[in-house]
Amino acid sequence: MASDIEIARKVTLKPIQQIGDKLGIPSDDLQLYGRYKAKIPLSYIDEKKAKETPLILVTAISPTPAGEGKTTMSIGLTEGMNRLGKRTCVVLREPSLGPVFGIKGGATGGGYSQVLPMEDINLHFTGDFSAVEKAHNLLAALIDNNLQSKKRSLNLDPRTVLWKRVMDMNDRALRNTVVGLGGMSGGVPRETGFDITAASEIMAILCLSNSLSHLKEKMGNIFIGFTKDREPVFARDLNAPGAMAALMKDAIKPNLVQTIEGNPAIIHGGPFANIAQGTNTIVATRMGLTLADYVVTEAGFGADLGAEKFLDIKCRQAGLSPRTVVLVATIRALKYHGGADLKELTTPDAGAVEKGLPNLMKHLENIGHFGLPAVVAINRFPTDTDEEIEVVKAHCKASGVRAETVTAWGDGGAGAEALAEAVLEAIPKAPAQFTPIYPLDMSIEEKIQHVSRTIYGADGVEFTSKARLDLRRIDRLGLSGLPICMAKTQKSLSDNPDLLGRPTGFTITVREIEIAAGAGFVVPITGDMMRMPGLPPIPSAEAIDISDDGEISGLF
Repeated sequence: MASDIEIARKVTLKPIQQIGDKLGIPSDDLQLYGRYKAKIPLSYIDEKKAKETPLILVTAISPTPAGEGKTTMSIGLTEGMNRLGKRTCVVLREPSLGPVFGIKGGATGGGYSQVLPMEDINLHFTGDFSAVEKAHNLLAALIDNNLQSKKRSLNLDPRTVLWKRVMDMNDRALRNTVVGLGGMSGGVPRETGFDITAASEIMAILCLSNSLSHLKEKMGNIFIGFTKDREPVFARDLNAPGAMAALMKDAIKPNLVQTIEGNPAIIHGGPFANIAQGTNTIVATRMGLTLADYVVTEAGFGADLGAEKFLDIKCRQAGLSPRTVVLVATIRALKYHGGADLKELTTPDAGAVEKGLPNLMKHLENIGHFGLPAVVAINRFPTDTDEEIEVVKAHCKASGVRAETVTAWGDGGAGAEALAEAVLEAIPKAPAQFTPIYPLDMSIEEKIQHVSRTIYGADGVEFTSKARLDLRRIDRLGLSGLPICMAKTQKSLSDNPDLLGRPTGFTITVREIEIAAGAGFVVPITGDMMRMPGLPPIPSAEAIDISDDGEISGLF
């Protein structure tokens, strides 16, 4: 079988103006980035139409290290719905260079279910990540400048400054650094470090902003630290938001590309899902809902992370409500959660599949907590047997949930038509509005307890002394009414990556709680969460190359 990049290269791409025509966008209104990429002006968003168009969320069970194919499924479902005559657009996140050069590879789908041009999207694309990086680091520079300034000093206590710098690359050597060395010319020495750009609060803000002015307002709300007199300092106190927003003037516009079958795809924003909200931008989703009759979108990692945050943070702020949730499952992941060794996941084992089903059922249960209908999509691999597939289908049927096998990777939209039909059947069953897991007037501690018990299945939550101090700080700053964005491992429903399946009898431990006042949420941190990942022993970058005529190889 040909590789993803080989399949992508065989496709004759349509000029992006033709893709814009499918959405009713005149060519002159597209901001072109070459022949096959463009940005769409925010003026094309119609909020009333956006609330009326069916939104379909794709999420997944707890994944294996390789992921379960949510992007491939989202694109395949879009192709399948278009094949059924439903004018559908897929709206996705942008890939980070960290995974591209690290262990997971790109994020443009796979096989015959991809968005194109895959090389461009997986690499620099239209420069949105670079703009986020520059806006973030500008604020960092302004903070350090003010620390050593005598004319406009805010009397900021350097020990309280938590704002780091960012770079869109996995580089563990930059996790902890010291800046300000070199005497008077170097500034004020202090400990800091780097996060990866996808973990930047600027990225989270971009994805939760409605307009350029809203973006600027939210960037002004970024909490910097405290003065030596214990007064809070925000980015607006440094007069930073105007210049930061100027760097984001094009980045806030959604990007238009195409699927492998020539259907519209909007790709915009890229926050991580285990430490941020893990969804594309509000403006991109609203754009798709305005211009198409159906929109398929995805939320990162399992439903315990991406879907919960998509609903409790993004949809609540944007006033949106999905009509159906597609839960992606793979036979290999079910075996993994059933106790099979990673090296044995391609070996037929219906018994292991059955033992892994409690993980699937817990995620379905969680979707039910929001009051939304669900469809299970079994992302079929060549090594899956009919017996293993039937175990999943029979269990779902007995639970009153429709499950469909999908072969979009090998068959494109034709392999997702049955799923498309199931989704169209489920849409009329959706309520007018989903039910959030918690009300915003709960205290932050109560919200954490409720998500941990209801979504993860924990017996309770333990807060370290540092987390207790953070709770008091949040209350003092008047931020207790914000939603929570739980930072947790994606590998387990618990905060322990080794607890697979549907664990019980565990306690969630909250180490600390970060304030993301600009984004409009707080981040309870559990486990050992890395905001700057490292490269694996053999990084994907070693396999990537480019020929003299500019042809890239090794991307996947």
